[in-house]
Formats: sequence, C-alpha cells, structure tokens
Amino acid sequence: MSIETDSSEPATTDDAVESLAADLGAAVADSPAYRRFEEAKAAVQNDDEAQARIAEFEQLRQEFAVAKQAGQADQETMEKVQAAQQELHSLPVMQDYVEAQDDLQDRLETLNEAISEPLAVDFGGEAGGCCHD
Repeated sequence: MSIETDSSEPATTDDAVESLAADLGAAVADSPAYRRFEEAKAAVQNDDEAQARIAEFEQLRQEFAVAKQAGQADQETMEKVQAAQQELHSLPVMQDYVEAQDDLQDRLETLNEAISEPLAVDFGGEAGGCCHD
C-alpha cells in the first residue's frame, strides 16, 4: 500500500512538529489569559486569609473523605465542607483566581479543538492519558 503526497509540500518532521509545539507553548505562556491566571494564582498564594481558608477547606474535605470511606459521613459534615468552600470562594482574591482559571481553561479548550479537528481525535484527551474507553 502506498500513500501519495503532494510533492510541492515538504514532509513535516518530528523536529518541526516539536518546534511548533514549543512555539505554541511559549505563545500560550505569553497570552493575556495565562498571564492573568499566573497573577491571580500568585495573589492567592500571597494572601494570608486565602491560605488560611484553603487550609481549613482542605482539612474539612479530607475529614469528610475519610468519614465517607468509613461509612460515617453525614449531612452536617458535608454542609461544613460546602460552607468552608463558599467562604473561600467569597474572597475577592479567590473570585479573581477562579475567573482567571475558567478563562484560561476556555482558551485552552479552544486551542485543543483547533488541534483536534484535523486529527479527528481529542488531542488534549489523548495527550492526557493512555487508556480510553
């Protein structure tokens, strides 16, 4: 079986593809959406109140997960986790972070679709794991 190619177009080498991927990565890292996300992430990391609420939320979430595994989780514990999450997300710095994260995810999904279309596969999904149903 032979595959005919248009001889006027040079074959794309693995090195060229990797170079394009590196260029894409650099362009994404330099994009407004990514810069905003990094700035919002740094703001959360440098905010003492946000860090305290994150620690509280994570502790409650872990306690709930352990209780759930032991069959001892109850509605009250779940409500404490939800309340801690709501308090965390009520902080302006966290609202900015979540919004920036959502915007970046939307942008990355758009890029994934642009890459996936000519491949006829979900590029991001395929790149992210080995085993798919």
